[in-house]
Amino acid sequence: MSTIRTAITGLADMFAYPLRHSHYLELVNPLWTRHVLMARVVNLWDETSDTRTLMLRPGRGWRNHRAGQFVRIGVPIDGKRHTRTYSISSVPASEDGCICITVKTVEGGRVSGHLARHVKVGDYLPLGEPQGEFVIPEAVPVHPLFITGGSGITPVMSMLRSYVAEYEVIPDLVHMHYAPHALDVIFGAELAQLQASQRHYQLHKYYTRANPDAASVHFSAAQLEAACPDWREREVWACGPAALLDAVEQHWEQAGLARQLHTERFHAREVALPAEGIKEGKVFFAVSDVQAASDGCTNLLRVAEDAGLNPAHGCRMGICHGCNTKLVSGCVRDSRTGRLISEAGETVQVCVCTAVGDAALAL
Repeated sequence: MSTIRTAITGLADMFAYPLRHSHYLELVNPLWTRHVLMARVVNLWDETSDTRTLMLRPGRGWRNHRAGQFVRIGVPIDGKRHTRTYSISSVPASEDGCICITVKTVEGGRVSGHLARHVKVGDYLPLGEPQGEFVIPEAVPVHPLFITGGSGITPVMSMLRSYVAEYEVIPDLVHMHYAPHALDVIFGAELAQLQASQRHYQLHKYYTRANPDAASVHFSAAQLEAACPDWREREVWACGPAALLDAVEQHWEQAGLARQLHTERFHAREVALPAEGIKEGKVFFAVSDVQAASDGCTNLLRVAEDAGLNPAHGCRMGICHGCNTKLVSGCVRDSRTGRLISEAGETVQVCVCTAVGDAALAL
């Protein structure tokens, strides 16, 4: 059957040349196309004052995700396509075939604000394949510990929902969640319902801006001991702001238990700037014949976008390599490691690299 389908598809592509028949199907229904994966917004609702969930129906070619994974979403804004990654907050393989992403508006963020406030039901968005290793292993751990902050709860919410959908019962699980105030807790009502109905689910919430002594509410060893005395025996999944994850990683490293910790960050972890300081300069995008000023600390992807370019990219944190290009001349620095890249022809991930003085890229 697949051979016959392939033959028919090939014949249709011959008549559609120089395009493919999939391009014409896209005009009828974008979800039918095969040359690019699309999704239709079928519902949306607010979770908090600055966070909205979008329910998407993926088109042909979508493969089911695993709880905890993320997807790339393309968003056209002012004639340019911007791409960002968002964790999937819904269960895998839902009966309606839809997935959900939950978007928190970032102050000054072009894409998050557009998704959370301007996208409407019926819109079509380019969609990537599910990615990421922040997942529960197939052999379910007996004693998970979840540590989340803010919108870092979204991949973990998919895990919690998956437990209920697949087993009906959440296993012995401790969940420490941080939010500025009670009203800022994403999925707050659902978490409360799980806490009331699942006797093995222990939820501890911490409001970091509701207490005048805010420092006492942030993650600490004493707080961990109080919430989860057997934390040394548990496997841990943590997702949230950089400060929270830095504290969690340091605690588990000092305990010699780093292998039990799985983290998911919103942004790439950056090392401190070099002692000699940053070096301003000019960046030349050779293919586009565009030159832009660099302050030495803004990543090259943002420098290109601010100069009016729209280079291919994906996660914006150095994971997917969708923004890779080549160095033509000059020097750039990988902000995650501090490594200098100065050999012409070397690969440069523009989303996590900054220019060191003048540099030219094959973009």
